[in-house]
Amino acid sequence: MALLRSEVPVEQTWNLEDLFETDEAWEKELASVQLDIQTVTQYRGRVGETAKTLLDCLVAKDALQERVMRVVSYADLHMSVDGTNSMYQANAARAASLLSNERASLSFIQSELLALDAEKIRTYIKEEQGLEEFEKTLADILEAKEHTLSPDAEEVVAAFGEVMESPYMIYQRSKTSDMQFSPFTTDDGVEHPLTFNSFPKYEDSANTELRRKASAAFAETLDKYKNTYSATYATEVKKQVIEARLRRFESVTEMLLDEQQVTMEMYHNQLKTIQTELAPHMRRLAKLKQRVLGLEKMYYSDLKAPLDPDFDPEVTYEEASKLVLDALQVMGPEYVEIMEEGIQNRWVDLADNIGKRSGAFCSSPYGAHPYILMTWNNSMRNTFTLAHELGHAGHFVLAGRNQRITNTRPSRYFIEAPSTMNEMLLSRHILAQSNDERMKRWVILQSLGTYYHNFVTHILEGELQRRIYELAHEGTPITATILCEQKTQLLSAFWGEEVEMDDLAALTWMRQPHYYMGLYPYTYSAGLTASTAASQMIQEEGKPAVDRWLSALKAGGTLKPLQLMKLAGVDMSTPEPIKKAVAYVGSLVDELEKSF
Repeated sequence: MALLRSEVPVEQTWNLEDLFETDEAWEKELASVQLDIQTVTQYRGRVGETAKTLLDCLVAKDALQERVMRVVSYADLHMSVDGTNSMYQANAARAASLLSNERASLSFIQSELLALDAEKIRTYIKEEQGLEEFEKTLADILEAKEHTLSPDAEEVVAAFGEVMESPYMIYQRSKTSDMQFSPFTTDDGVEHPLTFNSFPKYEDSANTELRRKASAAFAETLDKYKNTYSATYATEVKKQVIEARLRRFESVTEMLLDEQQVTMEMYHNQLKTIQTELAPHMRRLAKLKQRVLGLEKMYYSDLKAPLDPDFDPEVTYEEASKLVLDALQVMGPEYVEIMEEGIQNRWVDLADNIGKRSGAFCSSPYGAHPYILMTWNNSMRNTFTLAHELGHAGHFVLAGRNQRITNTRPSRYFIEAPSTMNEMLLSRHILAQSNDERMKRWVILQSLGTYYHNFVTHILEGELQRRIYELAHEGTPITATILCEQKTQLLSAFWGEEVEMDDLAALTWMRQPHYYMGLYPYTYSAGLTASTAASQMIQEEGKPAVDRWLSALKAGGTLKPLQLMKLAGVDMSTPEPIKKAVAYVGSLVDELEKSF
């Protein structure tokens, strides 16, 4: 039986007192920040008056933004660990209102900058040394000129920010607070409880009956919500279609890629190359599983079944932490010190309690330390999740130390590279240290799991997005039927005759929140492509490759993604790194085929 949040031992929780010591302190800052928006709005009408005025305005905006993000993060992090708490729900809504109000109030800055001549801004940067830190921000704004609305229209759009984010909020609220799964019973008469958070445990089970019955029960509940969830997602898509047209983009895809500073070619390279070249390797893996597990048919619900079911290494959080720290020593003292601090100072929330969000994430409020959410089940797989999220934490600590808040976040295209790099290093460390052949095989399987997650699950989410945006652009209504049909078609095309689709396959679009985050899913594969290449360089070159990688992390958002990856030594302007990463996956499948 899952615990209530109040019953969770404190050492399994993150320490939100590092953000605000008390709820009262948060309340006080919420009110204060709302009043202090005027520290920035005082520059309305004179942003570009002089170089000094421009600098003062941008510095004031950064200072306010830092405070707003701390207020919003505190509310959102509370909601993440207990979505059933009505006070947390209310506070999250209040924080969202603050964020929307701040964005609307400060939208004048971009509008006034766009009214300036590009040459004048370049002159200001030469005149006022402090503006050099804002050079990329200013350049990005000027590049967006042709897609920017009138100042009044931008302010109206920003004022609707909270409403515009409501599809994602409704999806998350329903998933964590309302959706209840019925328990299911196996043939031995045992009743098994089922939740969003517990389903992955059944999905990974070696017991075929347990796996398939959990999948059927999970799908049965999802099916009851599919029309509501499709309407919620359709609203999100419609919002993006309307905004793309208003901003004079050819399509939603063009608008969302423009935001990521990614070309259409880079985007299509990622989707096409992986789906075309990876499918044969993954079909081989599916056939291998079917043979080894003795399955008459290979269903979609069997894809995550363990190939070596009797070997499922258990590990405590303390043991896992040491393993991760040992694996990351190659990254040098500054990076390792950040990892140690995160593990020892309660940056991580490990608990499994009612109302907690599924999955894992790392939130990094600027000026404070990162916060990692996950659910610890004493599984070696959790060790890789911990390493992954600590990769995000290390990235944003280094970026935060070296950049202003304006320059901290790079394009989403790069975001998953630091996290998957940590997984790569952990895999290589265990393979190098272990003499246990089964452990080595397990690590190969775990590595394949990482590629499955990023190169299969997320790339196929990305493919669904590509199809849905095309349909929406043509005016086709996005319904549950359309979503289920498209998902089934693309899964069938990828897996071919080797895998039979079951009830859950069609409904997998309901499981992930990524569809509400723009073109996020395909970027997982871009990040893993970069980290695959860079980790091979670290293995071959050592410190010079590590130094290149750390310089890319410290650069934060000061470079466009293509330049950022080149700084790390990876050229994503061609499909070659993608092809090499896919070939590496093929080599892992080769190793498995030899061992069974």
